[in-house]
Amino acid sequence: MLMQVLMFLLGLVALIAGAEALVRGASRLAVSWGISPLVVGLTVVAFGTSAPEMAVSVGAALSGSASLAIGNVVGSNIANVLLILGLSALIAPLVVHEQIIRQEIPIMIGASLIVVAMALDGAIGRVESALLFVLVVAYTVFLVVQSRRASQSASDEFAGEIPRSRWDRHWSVQVAMVLVGLGLLVLGANWLVDAAVAFARVMGVSDLVIGLTVVAVGTSMPEIATSLIAAWRGQRDIAVGNVVGSNIFNLLAVLGAAGVLSGSGLGVPDAARNFDLWVMLAVAFACLPILLTGREIARWEGAVFIAYYAAYVGYLVLAAQQHDVLPEYSSIMLSYVMPLTVVTLVVSFVRRRPAAD
Repeated sequence: MLMQVLMFLLGLVALIAGAEALVRGASRLAVSWGISPLVVGLTVVAFGTSAPEMAVSVGAALSGSASLAIGNVVGSNIANVLLILGLSALIAPLVVHEQIIRQEIPIMIGASLIVVAMALDGAIGRVESALLFVLVVAYTVFLVVQSRRASQSASDEFAGEIPRSRWDRHWSVQVAMVLVGLGLLVLGANWLVDAAVAFARVMGVSDLVIGLTVVAVGTSMPEIATSLIAAWRGQRDIAVGNVVGSNIFNLLAVLGAAGVLSGSGLGVPDAARNFDLWVMLAVAFACLPILLTGREIARWEGAVFIAYYAAYVGYLVLAAQQHDVLPEYSSIMLSYVMPLTVVTLVVSFVRRRPAAD
């Protein structure tokens, strides 16, 4: 058991270090190509910080742990919105770029709907997985073309935000950083998956729950660090773009690659189909009314997000233990907490609307 704990910790360290090297090298390359800051946040930074999810889910699928692959993506998407945006908003209210509200969040909602629809029959097949991967390629090409048509001034501004140093200015060093980052991600993912499966067996907890909680938060550590630092430095577009872009990448690229490489697609556990996928979808939809209330995520809204994530994790723990209070807990969440939040958001929207008009 001690060896498994050590493997898990080393896996997390390798994942975070690999993601850092990948994001740094890829970001500098992207800026030299004239890509805007928002698009860098939605693609290079978001995809780079989601590389741990890619490595873990593909590794889990290849080892026959499809539940862990599904749980990792679903849990990461829930944590990205509720936990990461919530913490970032507590640091500083997140004023959101209009493009994210108008384009990226609807795409994230659409991707969530597609994945939920594919999973309803109990599996995401290889053809469906290939379709998801094609969609993320098309989305990335669209963003790059859209960005290249825009002004170069935004790209120059973002270039000034990247730490300047002499040792990584040359393109060969940047490419080497990308390759080293990928290698660390693969190594860390293997250790993390092995340790997580061992935890599940020893503790009597399903692979799905482990993927939804421990592995999901662990592989989201690069997103957490990136968004919190971006919020602290006032780079709000990167903070929000990183989360939204990561969610799109997780749904389309991670599930797509994992399903294609697994050989037989991804089996979706009943628990995920009956609860967790719907929570992920609800969380995606929850972004719209909050962002429409003044194009920002206020501190109190961030606190609500964090409270919901704590409630969700509490539900998973109780469900894993088959605790007697689970029915009452679910009833309180559905009958009181969620309706109260909806009413609060509607009132907030009505109060802010005249000022926006």
